[in-house]
Amino acid sequence: MSAPEHVDVLIVGAGISGIGAARYLRTEQPSKTFTIVEARGAAGGTWDLFRYPGIRSDSDLHTFGYEFKPWTDKQAIADAPRILDYLHETIEENDLTDHIRYHHKVLSAAWSSDDARWLVDIERTHTGERTQISAGWIFCGSGYYDYDEGFSPEFVGEDRFRGQIVHPQHWPEDLDYAGKRVVVIGSGATAVTLLPAMADEAEHVTMLQRTPTYVIPLPREDALANTLKKIFGDERGYALTRQKNVAQQRILFELCQRFPKVARRMIRKINKSQLPEDFPVDVHFNPPYDPWDQRLCVVPDADLFRTIRAGKASIVTDRIASFTETGILLESGAEIEADIIVTATGLNIKIIGGIDLTVDGEPVSLPETVVYRGIMLSGVPNFALAIGYTNASWTLKIGLLCQYFCKLLGYMDSHGHDAVWAVADPDMPTRPLLDFGAGYVQRALDTLPKQGPHAPWVMSMSYYADRRLFKGDVADENLRFARVRQPEVLT
Repeated sequence: MSAPEHVDVLIVGAGISGIGAARYLRTEQPSKTFTIVEARGAAGGTWDLFRYPGIRSDSDLHTFGYEFKPWTDKQAIADAPRILDYLHETIEENDLTDHIRYHHKVLSAAWSSDDARWLVDIERTHTGERTQISAGWIFCGSGYYDYDEGFSPEFVGEDRFRGQIVHPQHWPEDLDYAGKRVVVIGSGATAVTLLPAMADEAEHVTMLQRTPTYVIPLPREDALANTLKKIFGDERGYALTRQKNVAQQRILFELCQRFPKVARRMIRKINKSQLPEDFPVDVHFNPPYDPWDQRLCVVPDADLFRTIRAGKASIVTDRIASFTETGILLESGAEIEADIIVTATGLNIKIIGGIDLTVDGEPVSLPETVVYRGIMLSGVPNFALAIGYTNASWTLKIGLLCQYFCKLLGYMDSHGHDAVWAVADPDMPTRPLLDFGAGYVQRALDTLPKQGPHAPWVMSMSYYADRRLFKGDVADENLRFARVRQPEVLT
């Protein structure tokens, strides 16, 4: 049997993280060979997977975009097709097309300390064929949720409902909701997107929520950003807008955390001003938790509120007793009639894409690892993972992680190292990886790595703190290095 193909870096996932990692390797470590493996048949990750009406970002694209590629579209809160175009442009502009292998799903990866290499088992999803790739490093850019199945709780009487039940992660291309009564179960970003997106064609759309969410309107177009681009050009205008928006995001988060009562009153005032005069704001827009204990939902140009004012959509806050033949029976005794029920009930987390890892034959138990600098797992050599911010734009952190990753590769080359791994003090107190109240996070905490009480073991959610951390020394006392292969002798 011939030896498997070998690359310096195997990137898992052709979404926003994997594409970004590949571009940084091309520019900062051009001598490194790399391949991107993508389980699906197209690049774009989230923005290609989800096809439900109105899908858009809930962060501004001046921070959600890459630092190295200006976002030039007028939309700041952008819809998925525009984001996909941006990602495809990034692939083309950086000559990444030939580096991507579609329908390649990573099943497992085995590290050998003797060889300082990963042997990666891959399934070609369109044929079922199995193959292997050898890699010096794995960069896992697959995000942190399950691309195969979204979260959908079992509802009593589901099988009795005579209409259609749809999960946003598996949206049927031919779904006809024109003139239909639609109930969207949920209160997160997907639900508040679907409500206005479906209301123009549907007879009526009802958002049925168990718990309210904080919702704030933002302009779809950032007037100042567009002005800065006209004055300073795309690159400089983008950089200035990015700095402005990073600061705005951080200030808003800090204000909400430090002064939750004030933040709650401000958000309520904004909501009340956008809703009909007699609307029960404290019933439907009054979460039991403080602002930013979970992510705030952004609605561009106040579209959710405009749809409610127009009478095309409504919100019901209650618990589901059961599905019926014609709709949903609530615990209050009321019933909502529906032709279509959309279960916008969230996602399932699947860290590192569900890859089975072994190190020298020993299985890696993720809950027993601690994340170092938010990029490496303790005790796991030459393995990087990319998880973005939950309280700001995902890509802000991905950019910092990719730059540090490239610096680490350069450091290892200059010192003759083949392998590196982080070592955590076994007596160090740990806590859950993500300190976030969202249901999809809470359901998965037992399956996730841990974080420590202080840097570099904290899963930081501060762009400014991370920027300081990554600008420091590449290596510290928490890293161990090894040389396995002998250096080549030039003759």
